[in-house]
Amino acid sequence: MKNIVIFGAPGSGKGTQSDLMIEKYGLGHISTGDVLRQEIKAGTELGKTAASFIDKGQLIPDELMVSILAGVYDGFGKSHKGVIFDGFPRTIPQAEALKRMLDERGHRVAAMIELDVPEDELMTRLIKRGQESGRSDDNAETIKKRLDVYHCQTQPLIEWYKNEGIHYHIDGLGDLDRIFGDICKVIDEL
Repeated sequence: MKNIVIFGAPGSGKGTQSDLMIEKYGLGHISTGDVLRQEIKAGTELGKTAASFIDKGQLIPDELMVSILAGVYDGFGKSHKGVIFDGFPRTIPQAEALKRMLDERGHRVAAMIELDVPEDELMTRLIKRGQESGRSDDNAETIKKRLDVYHCQTQPLIEWYKNEGIHYHIDGLGDLDRIFGDICKVIDEL
């Protein structure tokens, strides 16, 4: 089983690369952003709570995210090939909670794949995505807040996963096929 955390700043290509990994390796996919957007669109209580954080560029509380994650993960059944965690964990306490949740099931994260993209390129990509998709959180002010949160709260995860011995750095700038090829090299060696 190859559970993979795909990691990077907003706009680094996590969703695009996840789609390619799903197609090639048959992995499940948990995008916390997609799950939360579905809840917001449906107008559920969870969605309303999540929206109050997202609209301010803030992270969802850990307890809420871990319980959502566990339910979605268990929905893949016991014999899946692995799951890509996209957008989670975002903090060290979340990484520790994910590790505990997987340990309880006899599973583990096999790799944390970091997509590294310069900040000026991230801003360009996210503004373009906002114009094309209409996502309300892809505007310059909210993007800046999200990148600040990433640098302060999320980036320390790189060291945490290095200490776990499962961190893999990928240059996320350049040709899509080259980036995916670098990711495949990591997955094929797990």
